[in-house]
Amino acid sequence: MLLIPAIDLKGGQCVRLQQGLMDRATVFSDEPAKMALHWCQQGARRLHLVDLDGAFAGKPENMISIKAILEQVADNVPVQLGGGVRDLHTIERYLQLGLSYVIIGTAAVKNPQFVRQACAAFPGQIIVGLDAKDGMVAIDGWAKVTDLHVTELAKRFADDGIDSIIYTDIGRDGMMGGVNINATVKLAQEVAVPVIASGGMTSMADVEALCAIAEQGVAGAIVGRAIYEGSLDLAIAQRMADQNKC
Repeated sequence: MLLIPAIDLKGGQCVRLQQGLMDRATVFSDEPAKMALHWCQQGARRLHLVDLDGAFAGKPENMISIKAILEQVADNVPVQLGGGVRDLHTIERYLQLGLSYVIIGTAAVKNPQFVRQACAAFPGQIIVGLDAKDGMVAIDGWAKVTDLHVTELAKRFADDGIDSIIYTDIGRDGMMGGVNINATVKLAQEVAVPVIASGGMTSMADVEALCAIAEQGVAGAIVGRAIYEGSLDLAIAQRMADQNKC
């Protein structure tokens, strides 16, 4: 079970939102690159970046911070990023900067053909991010909830060559209420690609619960507010997961 620290970028700062609401942001650092290095020193083997401003604008908006993070850590750990990815040029630009994976979210929902094109152009480096509220997919920085069910949509992308799916339960994101285990494992059972859980990671109990379903296709989990506020120790949690002591 891979635990992936999240670095959400808003106005060049490292923040955490509650339920994806931009007006409910807590600033944790003015220096995201130093935060990225900190998590690597704590044992992170992958980092998860989100350009929050980009998700709303539909184009990269935190490039200075992203470049600084990649210069600091990309030679040592894979880095994945989502938010504002709408075209192949943006993907190519990010990969050239040192990203290992690019996450397509809103554009995957609005233009499924784009996912197939991206996978063909950049094999093994495309992740689809599906964010859901009560099982229904949300887009445009979670500002709009569609009538598409997350499981049905995930099946459409499974054969396109994507590396994995990040499933975020918006209702739990940043709320410290625990992972939606049932929805996560149900999705993993329905698709033929690894699923990365996101939203609600709070304590070792969540790590243990995810370890218990890892063999059903859950490859990892993104951790955010819990490691910033200290309810979950990243180094201890990753070590426990690695030793299969969850």
